[in-house]
Amino acid sequence: MEKQPQVIAMPPTVTDVSDRIARFAATFSADDIPSSARHMMQLSLVDWTAVAIAGTNEPVARIVREMIDEEAGVPQAFVIGSPNRRPARAAALANGATSHALDYDDTHFMYLGHPSVAVVPAALAIADKVGASPQAFADATLVGVEIACRIGGWLGREHYEKGFHATATAGCIGAAMAAARLLQLNVEQTRNALGLVSSRASGVRAQFGTMGKPYHAGMAASNGVEAALLAQRGFVPSVHGLDGAQGLAATHYGSYEASALEGLGTDFVFEQVQHKFHACCHGTHAALEAVKILRRNHNLMPQDIEHVTIGVIPRYLNVCDIAEPQTGLEIKFSFRMVTAMALYGFDTASLETFSDVHCDNPSLVALRNRVSVETPPGISDTAAIVSITRHGADPVSAEFDLSEPIPAADREAKVLEKAVSLLGGQRADSLWRFLEAGQALPSAWIGANRDDLAKI
Repeated sequence: MEKQPQVIAMPPTVTDVSDRIARFAATFSADDIPSSARHMMQLSLVDWTAVAIAGTNEPVARIVREMIDEEAGVPQAFVIGSPNRRPARAAALANGATSHALDYDDTHFMYLGHPSVAVVPAALAIADKVGASPQAFADATLVGVEIACRIGGWLGREHYEKGFHATATAGCIGAAMAAARLLQLNVEQTRNALGLVSSRASGVRAQFGTMGKPYHAGMAASNGVEAALLAQRGFVPSVHGLDGAQGLAATHYGSYEASALEGLGTDFVFEQVQHKFHACCHGTHAALEAVKILRRNHNLMPQDIEHVTIGVIPRYLNVCDIAEPQTGLEIKFSFRMVTAMALYGFDTASLETFSDVHCDNPSLVALRNRVSVETPPGISDTAAIVSITRHGADPVSAEFDLSEPIPAADREAKVLEKAVSLLGGQRADSLWRFLEAGQALPSAWIGANRDDLAKI
């Protein structure tokens, strides 16, 4: 008797996931987007534009840009750092890699990834290609980042902890849905784009600390654009690519966290996005904020410090715990080194702080070697505890939790302050007013200021 193939049962909670996502992307009324979500998207667009411009001359940005310039192609979409328009897929690839080159862009703790760098470049490429209105671009971008955050949460922590980079995997889902919405695909076409892009979802955390990580953002954006454009032309894949028995979630350690999809279209979880105010891995930020508290309250002097202990959740040991960084990029993923730098008073919001030259600084290395990272029980995912023992003085400690809400006015001020640090005061103010008016795409502002921005 012929052996029958094994049938893998699909978890009962996922049977309608693809349909729900596709219908939300294709039919959700922009009139139902709350003003608070729109405002947060505006902040993220300012933030995205500033970090993308600042990242233009990073090696990964230059290399990808040189490749797509060499290939040339139909001039469809704007490319940051280039005078030439390129095909939408290529533009999305370059702009995604460029905007994540500094690892200074927004993150989301449900998603466990970076939403804007995956979705904004895809939406911008399609908006440029089809001549979409700024309002349509903003709406599609917000729908896309919302989907990326929720899919990241739905795939769950095991997906991330097994080594997948959610910016690339969940991010390409959001990118495809933003692109599909701008192309005005119907529900069936959008579902096809979703099924197809699920086969393109890839990216492993082994790339952290290298050019491979920012490349993931470009991959996600480009994959999303490609899937949506193919679906527009009538491409018909399996619609079970995301949630089927052998789909993305099943094969990539998805946890099928149904709660991550609750309230889709009613509540915008993107509003919980975190903007980075230190130019390094977000996993280090709670510890850096705790160090700021300790320096402010205790007149700490590096030579008096006997030992520093950082307490975080175990997941971060595989993310940002490079013990002895050898490059400025690796410093961004080193609890020990960023803590030593913060205790010496380095400005961790400054890009210049994360330079190769600091890796061999004897004073920094000596203090770095007195820092250890532990994983105490009961600590929150978004928190860190920093404890310091000193020669001839009592030990001190402080805890900081990034999930504590920031008042809207304070967040806006901090985002603008960050833009000023990256672009300069006049340029940052001009960008802020331009995007606040909402009358043109970010690419229009960058293009109009190209010569001035080249001086950054």
